[in-house]
Amino acid sequence: FLGPNGAGKSTTMRMMHCASPITSGKLEVLGMDVNGSPRDVKAIIGVAPQENNLDPDFTVRRNLTVYGRYFGLPKEVLEERADRLLEFMQLSEKRDERIQEISGGMKRRLIIARAMMNDPRLLILDEPTTGLDPQARHLIWERVRELKRKKVTVILTTHYMDEAERLCDRLVIMDHGRIILEGRPRELIEKVIGTDVMEIDVPTDEMEAYVKGQGWQYERTIDRLLIFTKEGQKVAAELKERFAMSYYLIRNATLEDVFLRSTGRALVE
Repeated sequence: FLGPNGAGKSTTMRMMHCASPITSGKLEVLGMDVNGSPRDVKAIIGVAPQENNLDPDFTVRRNLTVYGRYFGLPKEVLEERADRLLEFMQLSEKRDERIQEISGGMKRRLIIARAMMNDPRLLILDEPTTGLDPQARHLIWERVRELKRKKVTVILTTHYMDEAERLCDRLVIMDHGRIILEGRPRELIEKVIGTDVMEIDVPTDEMEAYVKGQGWQYERTIDRLLIFTKEGQKVAAELKERFAMSYYLIRNATLEDVFLRSTGRALVE
């Protein structure tokens, strides 16, 4: 789920794991109605929330084992699974430390490990890398890719375009509480934008009128004209014949362009 802050991503996730009421419509998780079977839904999903809700009175490892007890897991299963998940998240060396003694990136990894203590069929990660430095972000990306290789279904919310493009097989783009687009990242780019984006600095009104008259897809920002096309070089050659352009470039289309084209505004991180 991709969208800016306030788009409704986290609210949707909370409805999925039965933490927020559904005001209208119907929502099923793994074939179960969240209103009719909330206990059954919670038993087979794992949730890593956006906020840090780890218990500061427990050690890193004990945060996992205590949480696992809620699912009625035998002690030997709790112990083995906690150790395995700490190793998976590269936290084994921190197992006996208190929560306040570990970094923000380690806390995020521990929250994800805790969400996996019940061996969930579905894992929900709500903005798992927000506020982390690049190294911490990339480590979590590696773990998510490993989960995908193990055939774990992951639903992830983010407002980072690069995160969505690198990790997700399928995207839902949200804005103002609405789903505006859904599909595979590359398919959405080709469908909404094409393959190329031509960026023109300080365009004139006459240039914009010509682009509009040609029926080309475009967006006008404060100081740029963005033309979305599958024939970037051809469009550039045609415009250069008719207008003086101080600077322009042709680049590959991205999800940022998809969002801008679909909502009329940039995605502010």
